[in-house]
Amino acid sequence: MTQEVESADQDELLFAAEEDGETTSQRTEQDPWIVLIVDDEKQIHQVTKMVLQDLEFAGRKLVFHSAFSAAEAKQVLTQQPHTALVLLDVVMEHEDAGLQIVKYIREELNNQAIRIILRTGQPGQAPERTVIMDYDINDYKEKTELTSQKLFTTVVTALRSFRDIKTIEKSRIGLEEIIKSSATLFELQSMKKFASGVLTQMTSIVNLHKNAIHCSFAVTKGVEDIYILAASGDYASNQDERARDVVPSYVLEEIEQAFQTRKSSFAADRFVIYFQSKMGMENVIYMNGFNELSEWEHYLVDIYCANVSVAFENIYLNNELESTQQEIIYTMGEITETRSQETGHHVKRVAEYSRLLALKIGLSEQEAEIIRLATPMHDVGKVGIPDAILNKPGSLTKEEFEIMKSHSKLGYEMLKHSNKKVLHAAAIIAHQHHERFDGTGYPQGLAGENIHLYGRITALADVFDALCSDRVYKKAWELDRVLDLLQSERGKHFDPVIVDLFLTHLDEFLVIKEMYKENR
Repeated sequence: MTQEVESADQDELLFAAEEDGETTSQRTEQDPWIVLIVDDEKQIHQVTKMVLQDLEFAGRKLVFHSAFSAAEAKQVLTQQPHTALVLLDVVMEHEDAGLQIVKYIREELNNQAIRIILRTGQPGQAPERTVIMDYDINDYKEKTELTSQKLFTTVVTALRSFRDIKTIEKSRIGLEEIIKSSATLFELQSMKKFASGVLTQMTSIVNLHKNAIHCSFAVTKGVEDIYILAASGDYASNQDERARDVVPSYVLEEIEQAFQTRKSSFAADRFVIYFQSKMGMENVIYMNGFNELSEWEHYLVDIYCANVSVAFENIYLNNELESTQQEIIYTMGEITETRSQETGHHVKRVAEYSRLLALKIGLSEQEAEIIRLATPMHDVGKVGIPDAILNKPGSLTKEEFEIMKSHSKLGYEMLKHSNKKVLHAAAIIAHQHHERFDGTGYPQGLAGENIHLYGRITALADVFDALCSDRVYKKAWELDRVLDLLQSERGKHFDPVIVDLFLTHLDEFLVIKEMYKENR
């Protein structure tokens, strides 16, 4: 390597003169490329760093880490998972130590992106043809042939490959997010998944390093403001928050201006994209930290935002349709309760109790939400019960009670023909929420786990709220009396596991009870 040391000063001029459009830029604030030098000769480390110390690629400098053995190399790779390039000696503490590092990177770390360049001073120990065929390396150089200029060329080529691989990988991840969201449009988080995919795809177009925000102008809890749908870099953990609470004032100012003027703006190191759907949904994507976009990249971004706008419109339409369906279901539940002259917030409390119980049992957020939306229909069959029985202030006769019990089957018959998840769950709940764990309930006399979990959950939620509320035939019970009954009916009327979970987390259920208390 003496030849490289002598010519280093001369070749540094060539480094600065390369006109690739990727070496010198305004983007020096970005994280540097991580290069790992693995060699048991200290001089190799020193010369490599000296030759490459002033190199920049795509506006990013190089930072070097050194390892003098295979064991040290593994440790550094664990600590630096974003390493872009490994300059690797073959013979160190063992004749094939370097080759074992290659296998470790590709097979154990499963890292296919990192570029690996073998540098060997003993080519006889690792013949090039054999190594290239048997090991997943990206280049093979003998130390005697590797002048400083060739080292420069080799490193730039490797970094360019790494950059392109990571860009493709990022684009693929973004596409996966969009595909996932399109398959789950009715999930609570689908809009956020889609926004995250949009942002990832956009950043891959412009080779963005970090700091991207996707904002939407919306009304949340009665407040009209700009909210963050998706974010990356410094803002990655701030989804759902108001932009004014998170982003710096100068960034917020540009985002607000885009919403006010309804125009996009481009600068040398950032852009603010405004786009709106036919339905009027407004979005802004803010990005910074990249090279100035070319005319072609501007065109790609414009086309991409146009397509995104259409996709957002479709998602909003689906969400609006689902929201309308949910409102209809909830209204039907309230009509039933109003007709039976029961408490106005009964269906709300039962729905929230049921959702919380579902989560405590271990059901997913999605399934718990389905239960919450379905439970307001648990007594929908009461529309078929005569007023004289439904609102009778005294005890029912045996014949009247048989008619009252028929509401479970009536509700099931009304709902069973739908293949929608919420209505299917509502049919189960309407049919089984009066079944008892010991088999003495109605209408089928089911017992234990033969009663659907939805029915077991709603049974406890419904009875707890009914006992805590005034009805035409009784006054509300004191809480202690209600809890005593739940305990005594554990394993009889109610699933013992559900009773235990309810009592363990009683404070959370009482918060719901207080939140939806009746207006006296």
